[in-house]
Amino acid sequence: MKTAILEERRNAYAFWFGCVLVTAGVILHMPMFVMARHSGYVLAGMTMDGGMLFGMAAIVIGIGVAGYGLLPKSTPLAVGQALEALAPPEDASLTRAHWGMAALLGLALIIDIMKPASLGFVTPGMRVEYGVGRETVAWLPFAALTGTVLGSFLWGLLADIYGRRASILLSSVMFIGTSICGAMPDFWWNVGMCFLMGAAAGGMLPVAYALLAEIMPTRHRGWSLVLVGGIGAVGGFFAASMWFLNLPTGLLLVCLSPLLPESARFLQQMGRGEEARATLARFGAVLRTGNEGPKRPRKVHTPLPPVGHGFFGITAALTLTAVAWGLVNFGLLLWLPGALVAGGRSVATSSALIAKSTLIAAPTIALSAWLFSSWSTKWSLVLMTGIMVAGLLGLSVQAAGAAALSHPVVPLTLVIVGSCGLISILLPYAAENYPLRVRGRATGWVAGCSKLGGLIAQGLSVAGVVPSFATAVLVIAVPAGVALGLICLFGRESRGRDLRELDAAARASRIGEVA
Repeated sequence: MKTAILEERRNAYAFWFGCVLVTAGVILHMPMFVMARHSGYVLAGMTMDGGMLFGMAAIVIGIGVAGYGLLPKSTPLAVGQALEALAPPEDASLTRAHWGMAALLGLALIIDIMKPASLGFVTPGMRVEYGVGRETVAWLPFAALTGTVLGSFLWGLLADIYGRRASILLSSVMFIGTSICGAMPDFWWNVGMCFLMGAAAGGMLPVAYALLAEIMPTRHRGWSLVLVGGIGAVGGFFAASMWFLNLPTGLLLVCLSPLLPESARFLQQMGRGEEARATLARFGAVLRTGNEGPKRPRKVHTPLPPVGHGFFGITAALTLTAVAWGLVNFGLLLWLPGALVAGGRSVATSSALIAKSTLIAAPTIALSAWLFSSWSTKWSLVLMTGIMVAGLLGLSVQAAGAAALSHPVVPLTLVIVGSCGLISILLPYAAENYPLRVRGRATGWVAGCSKLGGLIAQGLSVAGVVPSFATAVLVIAVPAGVALGLICLFGRESRGRDLRELDAAARASRIGEVA
């Protein structure tokens, strides 16, 4: 017992010391930034001084030390040991603790959206500051998206091994360290930092959804998942316009970390029963002593993505849906203004048209939350995907016609409404369709694939081989249509379903394998 307490204290000291090192490393970059005030804060061409180099080393070392401090205490249940059954929060009422956790995770999602979105505000200035062309500056969003893809995969896996809370906090520490992205004297240093920024931000979204799904009561789980995600997206794009909010927002989340709970389900699986009881007590729930099922079998390797034990169909459907959404959001909608201008519209008219379509789509998040929680989770996803596909087909017909994109308002609105609703529902739906032991990596896989579509689109931009708009729309419409069919075929209804049913089914499947 004494050894465990000492280990816990040592880890806590290591985590906070790592946070101090990372913060100090960021602050050490400020003198050179201030020195550039007479040149409009342009650092391009300046030689890195000792403080900046030492600061970069402090950031790297600090992240490693903080990661060490977040290593969990693991005392897995022995074979045959009785499992305690989780009572509420499946059927509990919302408490102050639930609302507080939702607010903290909303902040985490704002951080996730804010960093990549901020690139849209700074890339035009970077072209001027570093004197690079359009193809070269495209490496910034390309590197950031590459980081988000890998970060989603990696952090989802870490969430299943080390815990949801630890993964979110490690991502936040890395986010603090990459506040220096955009304040480097060399363009390619910025590219490297943007990759690390993407890796940190990419892991925040899926892990937050997994944690929220495991703690919110069943009857409140659907709308809260969609609404918190939507608020995070809106807040993230707003905060992206305020570049120096990156450091204080990351620090705020880290400082509020004592209020961020670990998933009681994860704690129970790791054999940390006392901590699981303490966590559930905050949410008006308890652990019932007793056998929740048959004796626990040996561990079974689970691949990434989760495709075994009946998950191949649903994983294929969500993977293709996520890739199609990424192609639309990070490809088609970025290429659309150029296509409208090529069709004879002015830049101002094209921007106004897109803005009007976006305003029409603004209530989509609230509608998606209502449909997801009150109607059907599966068919809400089918509906939003179908609306996006219908818009793509409409744009495809117009783009291929003689009067290209002469009346794009209706199909464009359908694309924006459908894609906005789809991404609001996609990750909450993924979090509700996989058992505890793979929920983090499954949600991370789907989140990563949503960025993978964007990575493909940005790769075409970097290579300078962007297809014509008519070809792009048609090519994207095909996988989107196939994804729609796969969801109809393999999608499962998760509205009102107790997540313990998934865990019980997974245990039964593993027992069948071992027998």
